[in-house]
Amino acid sequence: MNLPENVVCTKNADQELKNILDQHKGKVFVLADEHTEALCLPLLPSLAEKGAIVVRIQSGEENKNLNTLQQIWMQMGDNGGDRKSLFVNLGGGVIGDMGGLAASLFKRGIRFVNVPTTLLAQVDASCGGKLAVDFNNLKNEIGLFRNPDKVIISPEFLKSLPMEQIVSGMAEMIKHAVLYSEEYLDQISEFDPKKPDYDLLASLVETSVRIKNDFAGKDPTEKGIRKMLNLGHTIGHAVESYSFTTSTPLLHGEAVAIGIVSELFLSNKILHFPVQKMMRITNLIASTYKPYKIKYETYDELIALMTHDKKNTDGMINFSLMSDYGQFQIDQHCTKDDIYQSLSFYNQMNL
Repeated sequence: MNLPENVVCTKNADQELKNILDQHKGKVFVLADEHTEALCLPLLPSLAEKGAIVVRIQSGEENKNLNTLQQIWMQMGDNGGDRKSLFVNLGGGVIGDMGGLAASLFKRGIRFVNVPTTLLAQVDASCGGKLAVDFNNLKNEIGLFRNPDKVIISPEFLKSLPMEQIVSGMAEMIKHAVLYSEEYLDQISEFDPKKPDYDLLASLVETSVRIKNDFAGKDPTEKGIRKMLNLGHTIGHAVESYSFTTSTPLLHGEAVAIGIVSELFLSNKILHFPVQKMMRITNLIASTYKPYKIKYETYDELIALMTHDKKNTDGMINFSLMSDYGQFQIDQHCTKDDIYQSLSFYNQMNL
């Protein structure tokens, strides 16, 4: 497995970025929220040396929408942005998704670079070319596919993350392990988010990026094998979207962890994924993530959200399911009762 051609993993993110900026003749914009401007922008002095204009937005999934997209374009336009401008996305998945979409549509498309600063963004959102904003209470409803010119991944940005953000990113890594091999799950199990070993984490990040690229590179627009990267996301996205309407909203990775447990139950039922392996992954998630109760009376609402997910068509809910590590089937259909059972399985595990 190879890294994507446009991705570099390095401890010296600023030097990699400086190499790009030195070759760029136009204006430079950097998209940041209040956290990345304070904690991450100082690690990239080459941006200030280049005179980069900071485009500021508020953090959080709730701001990943068309209104914020317009605010980005307004700030770019007011500061003389043109077709020769370069856009640098400095932040997590929200910044990368929305900033990439903003750059792809501004002046019919300008160059952009992703500098992911969360674990979740480094192993997932920053690579693969998916760009989107949320719309009508549905995640990533409006978007397109376009790869950044460069993705600069550095463990240095992870050192300022709270533990909950590290744990959130681990869900995508666990998913990659299920898709690839139990040996990779063994490596992930050695990492303790309470006492993070950043050298080990950097190695895990690079492995996850290679695994994601192995799927996305073969199927850039998600017509076939890339759908397997949705493992845990059909249920996870529904739970995440529903949680935004409550007083206890979930981080993306927290919701995906719920989805992984539920969809491995479906994998066991439909494709006979081994029970012992399912329970190992379930127990790892139980020991890593905080408990979250899915109320029975919300099951129908969750199924309705799954039905409206953009991955599904003709009212059918499509699942990407496993028969073993590295063995999978796309476009698997489950009954309403199957999905009910999978949600109840998650609840019964006292997660």
